[in-house]
Parts: sequence; C-alpha cells; structure tokens
Amino acid sequence: MPTQLPVVTPDLPEAQTFDNAEAAVARLEELYAGGTRFLAERFTEAAAQHSPTRRYRAYYPEIRLTTTSYVQVDSRLSYGHVSQPGSYSTTVTRPDLFRQYLIQQIGLLMRNHRVPVRIGLSDTPIPLHFAVAGDPDLSVPQEGAMAFPLRDVFDVPDLNTTNDAIVNGYGFTHPDGSGPLAPFTAQRIDYSLARLEHYTATRAEHFQNHVLFTNYQFYVEEFEAYARMKLDEDDSPYVAFVGPGNQEITEPHSPLPGPEKLPQMPAYHLKRADGQGITLVNIGVGPSNAKTATDHIAVLRPHAWLMVGHCAGLRNSQRLGDFVLAHAYLREDHVLDDDLPVWVPIPALAEIQIALENAVEQVTELTGFELKRIMRTGTVATIDNRNWELRDQSGPVQRLSQSRAIALDMESATIAANGFRFRVPYGTLLCVSDKPLHGELKLPGMASDFYRTQVLRHLLIGIRAMEELSEMPLERLHSRKLRSFEETAFL
Repeated sequence: MPTQLPVVTPDLPEAQTFDNAEAAVARLEELYAGGTRFLAERFTEAAAQHSPTRRYRAYYPEIRLTTTSYVQVDSRLSYGHVSQPGSYSTTVTRPDLFRQYLIQQIGLLMRNHRVPVRIGLSDTPIPLHFAVAGDPDLSVPQEGAMAFPLRDVFDVPDLNTTNDAIVNGYGFTHPDGSGPLAPFTAQRIDYSLARLEHYTATRAEHFQNHVLFTNYQFYVEEFEAYARMKLDEDDSPYVAFVGPGNQEITEPHSPLPGPEKLPQMPAYHLKRADGQGITLVNIGVGPSNAKTATDHIAVLRPHAWLMVGHCAGLRNSQRLGDFVLAHAYLREDHVLDDDLPVWVPIPALAEIQIALENAVEQVTELTGFELKRIMRTGTVATIDNRNWELRDQSGPVQRLSQSRAIALDMESATIAANGFRFRVPYGTLLCVSDKPLHGELKLPGMASDFYRTQVLRHLLIGIRAMEELSEMPLERLHSRKLRSFEETAFL
C-alpha cells in the first residue's frame, strides 16, 4: 500500500468573534482568498513536478452562531433567525460574490439574537477545481492527464458534501453536531457556480436578482431590443446588458458579439448597479432543462423567478395569444419526484400573482371584467412528453379535465416546484400558442404570425412584473409560506 503524502496547509488562524457584519464578511473574504491563493500557487508548482512529495489542502471559511436563548423575534419575518437555542454553522465560498447577501443575513442574526458570530476555518477542504475556477490562467486537467494522480495531491469535489439534504428538509446536521445556518453548503454552491457558467455561458456575477425563464428564442431577441432601449434612456436604472460569452455593452448601439456556438441555456442580463436588474434565461423545452437551470440559479438566492413561455390552451373559449396566469399546478413532469413528492401542494404566492396581474393590466390597458377576454387564471399542467397528443387521449384528457387545467406545458410546474423547494418566490404567466384538443396545432405559418404580434407584449408583462417586485421590501416578498417547521436562518 502506498504511503500517504504529508499534508501541507496555509496558516490556520484561530476563529474570531465579530459583532459587526461588514467586518465579519471582510474576514471571510480574507480567509477564502488566502486558501484559494495557496491552492493555485501549489498547483502551479506541482504541475511542473513529475512526482510531488506533499499533499496540499486549504479549508473553506465558516460562519458559526451559538445562542442559548429562545429570544422572541418579529414573527412576520420568514428568515434572519434560528428556531431554538443551539450551535449553527455554514461553510462559505466566494464571499466577494455574496458580499451584500452575507452582510444582510449576518446583520439580521446579530440584531435578532443579540449575539456575535464567529468567523474561522471549517474542516471542509476546498476542492482544487473550485479554487481555481475564477482564474483564467489556470485549468485543472482531467484525471490521468498529469504525471501524477491529482487526487493524491489535491482535494477534489466530494458528493457527500454537495447534496441538497438541507433544502430537501432531511433533518440535516453538520458532522460536528451544529445545525445548518444556510440552505446550501460551500461545495454545493461552488458546484452550481461552475455548472451555471457551463450551461449559460455567463459568469455568476452577471446574474440579477429577478430571473425570467422562457422557452423560445424570440423572447431573447425582444429582450435585447428592450435592453438597448433602456440603455438609451437618460433616467434608466439599468447600466449594462450582458450576453453569452460575458459580452457586455453599456451603450445602446454597441455590437454584442456572441459565441460561435450558443450554450444549452443562454442567459442575458439587463443589469442594475445594485443587482436588482433582470436576467432572462432561454431554458429551451422540457422539465429536465427547467430543473437543471433552477437547481443552479437557486444558490444565487434570487428574489423571484417567473416563467414566461408558451403553452397549449385546453379550453375551447381560449384563443391563440391569450394569457394564462397559473394559480395551481398539475405536476406530471417527474423530474422532482425524488426531491419533492407530488403530494406536496405548490401554493400561489399573493405578491407574485398581484404583480403579474397588475403588469397585464398596464401592458394591455384592460381591467376588471374586460381583462377576462384575454387572460384566464387556473391550473397549469406540466408533462414530460412533448407529443402526448399522439397517444390515446382518453387517459390524459380525463386527468386534465378532472384537475380543471386550463393550459399545458413542459416547464412551468417544474420551475414553480423548484422555487417552492428552494424558497425562491415563483410565478407563471404563459401565452397560448396552440390548442391541440381543438385542432389548432402549432404550425409554421400560424406560429410566425402569433410570435410577431404577441412576444413583445408578453415579455413586457414579465419585465413590468419584475420591476414592481424589485420595489417591494424583501421581508414582504419572501413569504413565510415557503418556510418549513425548522428553517435555516439565512434566506
């Protein structure tokens, strides 16, 4: 059996106590930067050697809170406090990216529990792949490409600390017995940050706090046109527009070259300086893509996400181009069955529903009973079989009728259910593009006319809704109905 290499680490400073949130986050940044810099330097050295004689390891920083009191907090708040006395901790990655979020969450803890936090190093190693992910001059080769086994010298991602046990409500505790302070561990966040850039071709720092999902490229084209218009306005709150490949423009007429080949789920970001702008992700078609995108965007802790896509209208009274505001979901997508059982109800969130309805009224200039001419509210069914119409319709149609569904698609329930699961406020506004039960199929000629007249109006409704939500206080937007019996203190 080969002898294990001796482990070399950077200096391991003692944990420090902080009663100031900004100072605590500054310490997190210092510890994280020191660890990742150490790993990057050692990797550069090791890559030049045939057989390294040391194993190199650095650790994620952590936040730790200990409280001995059942202090009474504002019962209206859904976050910012722990439910009972004890010790709570979370590992932290990319404190530079999450700086404002961390300051806010730590500050709430201090204010609500009137105790300091301890900032130090955890016992969770930083995987080399994640440590150098932000360095354009370094890349970790595949296993076997180097002169020595990479795993012998550096830590690599560990699925045992990269799972969703916390958000899935599995009664997770850390190995040292402390409860979780945040919904995701550092490794889980790092994993998603890497996946996010892979799937969307944009870095995590470009993502805004309000995310629109769509399933058609036509929305992207109109989103870029809208972004250029806003950049041309003197009093616009938006400062830049970013497309795949991290191409960024700040002037309305600047070219926006894209990559030679678009990624699987290209993302576009209409940015505000405070991060309260809007991101649009074209997830394409299907619940698998919808789950993948939301699995990874969730670690950024967005304030809301909405689906603005196309659907099949199921009622004869609907017309092509009508809107559907989802109040409930029939889940036959199957991609979340292991994480969120289908018997879990996915409630409509009043704040989101009101913002969407207000936006429809503003854009269409219809109100009250007249609004019913172009919009229906009700259950949206999401399935995983795009060509369900080709099967015997008696079974699916009976279920759709019994559920009172008014529309059917392949993404909305997945996005809403993952929003519920990850405690991200969610909503759905769809546009009827075909009516398969009534002989109006999605054909090329019909689609062109429909897209040309409806896409911009539909997209504007989504944007207006997001702009309204961006003005809403966080404590009002992040509903208590998304929180379970024992929740993490961090949002």
